[in-house]
Amino acid sequence: MEFIEQTTKAKEKSIQAVLVAAIIFVSFNLRPAITSVGPLVNDIQNDLGLAHWSAGLLTSLPLIAFAVMSPIVPNISGKLTNSWTLIMGLIFLLLGLFIRTVANLFFLFFGTFLVGVGIAVLNVILPGIVKDKFPQKFALMTGVYTTSMSVFAALASGMSVPLASGLNLGWKYALLVWSVPAVIALIFWLFIVKIDKKDQPKDIKISGKQETSNLWRSSLAWQIALFMGLQSSLFYVTITWLPDILFSKGVSREMAGWLLSLTQFIGLPANFFVPILAERYSSQQKVALGICSFSLIGYFLLLISPAFWVIIIGIALIGFGLSGTFSLALSFLGLRVRNARQASQLSGMAQSLGYIFAAVGPMLIGYIYDFSEKWTVPIITLIIIVLLTAFFGYRAGQDRYV
Repeated sequence: MEFIEQTTKAKEKSIQAVLVAAIIFVSFNLRPAITSVGPLVNDIQNDLGLAHWSAGLLTSLPLIAFAVMSPIVPNISGKLTNSWTLIMGLIFLLLGLFIRTVANLFFLFFGTFLVGVGIAVLNVILPGIVKDKFPQKFALMTGVYTTSMSVFAALASGMSVPLASGLNLGWKYALLVWSVPAVIALIFWLFIVKIDKKDQPKDIKISGKQETSNLWRSSLAWQIALFMGLQSSLFYVTITWLPDILFSKGVSREMAGWLLSLTQFIGLPANFFVPILAERYSSQQKVALGICSFSLIGYFLLLISPAFWVIIIGIALIGFGLSGTFSLALSFLGLRVRNARQASQLSGMAQSLGYIFAAVGPMLIGYIYDFSEKWTVPIITLIIIVLLTAFFGYRAGQDRYV
């Protein structure tokens, strides 16, 4: 009898280890298909004769797909299961990665949109899976997968040119390289589905109509969604315009690019530890205010001083703050709900609004700059957005459920 119990426990630990690996491999796919494009845009333009506005669609299309698909995904998972919905997302991602390597404008844009659809599915469904499979370790697993996602996002940006030019793969195959982690993740989840059929109960299929309507009427759900939206806007505005802001302060273009990378890498500790810290408290209001204060001080330093050492401190604080607010937003998706189904629904709602803000934010700041012809007013606007982010983070951090 004792031998059977030991065998069962060993088997459960093995399944848990496979699940952790599977979640991490999914997280590897959440950004590289997008962040790998930017450094290769010039090559793509030269090859296909793209104008600058149409080249910009290579970044905008995935964000549009995120906004459109995010509220739909919970309904799909309700009819299938979380695991099969995730598999569907990986298949869409793979199809998009392969289709966009065809040297044709239609296939390039269609494949890019499919990439966005696939990642949108993964973005929404992953918090629900983590809540379902690791209910007692949701914060830890959120920290693990957001950190893994950020590392691969930064690596994809840095490796694109070496893959395309250094290894002579060209832009098409350099982009296709990122199908490898998608294939590995797909193999993991097909294996997990097989295990689920034999050893675990199927994902519970709940009619989500009543829950969904209640969720959209929940003030807390809206507060979380607005927190997610505002922090997404800050991130994409910073990724888009920080190099130009730094250049206006006398930093070279090359150094501005490296400093943008610094903002992503320096935030990795926040990616990992903020969810763990948040879970230790029933209320995350102080955590929200604390992490937003990093971004607030960072943007303020950019506003008041052109000194290089002040700029370094400022972007370090911004990078830490943006990474922390992103991880905290994802933590709310599990901490403010009672079950995996609600986690998926809240994720869909919050991320749909989030990526609308993300798509509008860089354009809005660009228009403000065009109007003022200086970066002062745009940076002040970012400071106001940080204050709003802190307000909704404080409200979302209350100890209650949607």
